Amino acid sequence: MSQWEHLVEQHAILSVVAGSRAFGLETAASDTDRRGVYVAPTAAFWRMTKPPAHVEGPLPEQFSWEAERFCELALKGNPNLLEVLHSPLVERCTPLGTELRELAPAFLSRRVHQTFGRYAQSQLARAQARRERDGEPRWKPVMHMLRLLISGAALLETGVLQTGVGEHRDRLLAVRRGELPWEEVGAWCDRLGDRLDRAAAGSPLPESPDAERVEDWLVSVRRRAL
Repeated sequence: MSQWEHLVEQHAILSVVAGSRAFGLETAASDTDRRGVYVAPTAAFWRMTKPPAHVEGPLPEQFSWEAERFCELALKGNPNLLEVLHSPLVERCTPLGTELRELAPAFLSRRVHQTFGRYAQSQLARAQARRERDGEPRWKPVMHMLRLLISGAALLETGVLQTGVGEHRDRLLAVRRGELPWEEVGAWCDRLGDRLDRAAAGSPLPESPDAERVEDWLVSVRRRAL
C-alpha cells in the first residue's frame, strides 16, 4: 500500500463505477473502473508535505481526486469528472458525498461544448493515426468518442448530463466490435459534431459554472474536516 491510499480508505466521500459499466456499454471482459473523491484532513495541509491531488488504488482500476482538485477540474467541464457526479452506480456516498452530488448542476456550463468536443477530437485523431499505422484503430476508444459526443450534445440541449446512451447502444457496441466501416463511423462523428455545435448555440446552460457556490461548499468542507 502506498503512503496515501489511506486517504481513500478513510476519507472517501464518494465512490462510483464509471466507464463502460456506467454507460451500459460493458462486455464480459470489461474492467470495473472506480472513480471517487476524498477529503484530506484540513490539518494535513499545514505540513510541508501536502496531501496529493489524486490517488490511484487501493483497488485495481481505482482513481480518486482530492475534493479541491476535483472541483477545480469539474468547473472546467472535464467530462470524466462530471460523469462521476452522475454515475448511476454509486458504491459509497457519505453525507458530504451527497452534498457534492446535489451540487452537480453548479459545475455545468456551456464550457462543455469545448471540453467534450476537444476530447472527442483528440480521440479521433489518435484513432486515425493508429488506423494509418496499423490498418485499423482501437475500436473501444472510438466507441467512447462517439458516446461522448452524444452525451455532450444531449447535455447542451437539455441542461442535464445523462450517462445512458438509449437508442444508440446497439450501434455503439457494433462500433466497439469493429463491425462498422471506418467511413460510416467518420460520417456519424461529423453529424454528432454538428449537433454539438448547434446545441451550444441555444443551450439552456449558463455561460460559466457557479464557481462561487462550489467554493463556498469547499470552504465549508475544510472547516468540517478540521
